[in-house]
Amino acid sequence: MRPTLGPPQRPTAPLSPGAQRRRELRQQRRNDRLRHGWRFLVYSALAAGLGYGLMRQGWMLRDAAQVEVSGSSLVSREQVIEAADLHFPQPLLGLQPGELSRSLSDSLPVEQVRVSRLMMPPRLRIELKDRQVVARAERQESGGVAQGFVDQRGAWISERQTHGLASPGDTSLKVLGWSERHRPSIARLLEVRDQFQGGLREIRFDPEGNLWVTTGNLGAVRLGLEDGQLDRRLMALLHLNRDLPKKLGSQQPGSVDLTDPDQPELSVGSTPPPADAKPAGKSNGTAPVPDRGTPGTAPGTVAVPAVPPRGAQ
Repeated sequence: MRPTLGPPQRPTAPLSPGAQRRRELRQQRRNDRLRHGWRFLVYSALAAGLGYGLMRQGWMLRDAAQVEVSGSSLVSREQVIEAADLHFPQPLLGLQPGELSRSLSDSLPVEQVRVSRLMMPPRLRIELKDRQVVARAERQESGGVAQGFVDQRGAWISERQTHGLASPGDTSLKVLGWSERHRPSIARLLEVRDQFQGGLREIRFDPEGNLWVTTGNLGAVRLGLEDGQLDRRLMALLHLNRDLPKKLGSQQPGSVDLTDPDQPELSVGSTPPPADAKPAGKSNGTAPVPDRGTPGTAPGTVAVPAVPPRGAQ
């Protein structure tokens, strides 16, 4: 059987000089792309290796001298290193400034933290702004009463945050019953602290939320609940704190109730009422108020100095 033959192959026509040139150019471009691709891969690998080497060996914090701390008169470089849990040698690029800032803010008595990584030469710069301790404080926690401090804004500062400080500051004032919702009232009282003749000794919130203050001139003063009238009550309190001792002479005030700042209530020579005591009636701010006195003594009267009207200075 004779094999079947396909159509005869036509001989390939020779390319024209122009077509041959175009083919050569396409081949050259393919070779160039391939060569550039390999070159890119080689350079990328070299750059990655160099960067890794610099990160691991070049941009390193090798000792505490490469940690710069500024802006704080209370916190030392050693405290910052301990609070940030830095260990040497430490890759500089492995540190996250945001995380470090949050960690230091939670661990140190500072108001503001700014962290920067500097490459030439490698070092870590930490700028701090101190929170000034202005009073000792107590607050109720799940495990019991926690001891701490407050700053000028009424914010809580734990004892852990002041660990290692040579002196936490002035702690002659006490804030008892601190909570986050009381911060604005505490901050307002701290603003006018220096205006109290005889000094402001204690700020206290009882379980019902009533605000009490103790001054050197008047003793215990009830300012009532936080209902937006704190400024009016403070105006009356500063007025009485300045003028009432002159009226009392040698007598000592037992307690003052400024729940209603227009009608202060005063007891003289008696023990200050407990935190949950209820006010027993009101007396006019310009009328004589009976002196409850101590048991066994005859009652007297004490004229409460007139409280300035609203808006008066």
